[in-house]
Amino acid sequence: MRKLGFTLVAALAFSVSAFANNANDTINVAGKWDGTINKAKLTKYLQLSSQQNEQVASICDYFQEQMNVANSSKKNSDQKVRNAVYGNLKLMKNTLTEKQYSDYLRLMALTLRNKGIDIQK
Repeated sequence: MRKLGFTLVAALAFSVSAFANNANDTINVAGKWDGTINKAKLTKYLQLSSQQNEQVASICDYFQEQMNVANSSKKNSDQKVRNAVYGNLKLMKNTLTEKQYSDYLRLMALTLRNKGIDIQK
């Protein structure tokens, strides 16, 4: 009975350490977010008009391109990510209503935090 208990404890410790390694890998990968945004869900969440939908889709595509450039760059990567995010927010502010922009700003802040990206330097 005692051997079984030790075996279970060892198996549990091994699985926890394996999970911790995977969690660290996820954090490192998440820092390289490519900027993809689900436009259909964003349209529904913000209740965009058809004209806004077209403009927002273009802005999202441009943002994704900028994030890919920032992530592929070895030099000044953090600055390029910051510029891409602030550029995206500026374009969105000109396209969305005040309420929509407020919701988008909250959504973007949450996404950046979840992806491990800090732009407040």
